[in-house]
Amino acid sequence: MEKNIIELVSQSLDIDFVDMILSNPPAGLAVTKIKVRPVMLKNILLYQVTEYRNNQVFHENCTKAELTDRLAEWINQKYKQVLLRTRTKQITALISKKGKETIKTKRLLEGSLEPELRHNREKSYIIKEGTPVPFLVDLGVMTGDGKVVKAKFDKFKQINRFLEFIEDVLPSLNTERELTILDFGCGKSYLTFAIYYYLKIIKGYPIRIIGLDLKEEVIKKCNNLAREYGYDELQFLVGDIADYKGVKKVDMVVTLHACDTATDYALYKAVLWEADVILSVPCCQHELNGTIQNPILNPLFKYGLIKERMAALATDALRGELLELMGYRSQILEFIDMEHTPKNILIRAVKSSSDNADKQRQWQAYDTCRKFLCAEPTLYKLLKERLVKEGVTK
Repeated sequence: MEKNIIELVSQSLDIDFVDMILSNPPAGLAVTKIKVRPVMLKNILLYQVTEYRNNQVFHENCTKAELTDRLAEWINQKYKQVLLRTRTKQITALISKKGKETIKTKRLLEGSLEPELRHNREKSYIIKEGTPVPFLVDLGVMTGDGKVVKAKFDKFKQINRFLEFIEDVLPSLNTERELTILDFGCGKSYLTFAIYYYLKIIKGYPIRIIGLDLKEEVIKKCNNLAREYGYDELQFLVGDIADYKGVKKVDMVVTLHACDTATDYALYKAVLWEADVILSVPCCQHELNGTIQNPILNPLFKYGLIKERMAALATDALRGELLELMGYRSQILEFIDMEHTPKNILIRAVKSSSDNADKQRQWQAYDTCRKFLCAEPTLYKLLKERLVKEGVTK
């Protein structure tokens, strides 16, 4: 089966080739994403490989033969998603844990994509500088003529970085029908507006987005802005994450800086809706900090700062494992550089079509770790009945 993807890519590495992205690696793999594009060096066509490793980026140029060999290595490393684009088509390959391939081809209008052959090029952002975007102008990130304000460039990069995470999971969403996206704890909603702008205005997908927050004044302002921008399928509501019942099905759940256990309720709701994609940037993970304990770890836990950070990391790791047990492929990624904010972890979970034959073993490992830390996280308590129902545990 793997040969199919390698042959498909090799046949596409000609003058029409635009780029290729490999993503969704298995847990623990250092390189989280790989991008490939053609470059012209001294009139020789090569391929620039960009590897994203933690918060660092590494570049390397190789020949077509070398790239084909590298591709075989990447497939063996179990990257689950390959996106390849040429001037005339977009090919998406999804690979299950058992090695089953699903390949989809979408025709593109010729000329809609062109390869960028310069070796040293400026960073290509999803939202590009030079075209004024209403919400970014109001945020003070852009000037009226579309230039990024120098003092706000970090915010501009953060917004584009978040949209890259969404770009990676687009093959997991059915964009042929209307998608419902729910943003819990949306706050001032700059990323909510960014999602709408990217998916609706740039990509032209049929979507509706609902933002939910407890602050009435903030919600009122966001609704006014949505009307001003003509974002007809973007709505903001006042409400609590735990009690929200306004929709029956959600395709993507976003939760950005929902405080403490509010993140757990958002993840729980996403599981109940069987959302295809979950994007969560947790915040203020206080719950485990008050209960976590273990005599073996006392030399670490006696330092309050260390205990707090370990509890926060354990909270998000245990959340990721629970989502895996509920049928998702989970990744914990760095959202933005630590120098900008310590709240820089993003949990990305994509609904998996393959069965996990080792769920009971994975549950035992999770439960052993949970008991070792004397932890009973909210998400664990919310999902326990469902895990029993599905036969994962008793």
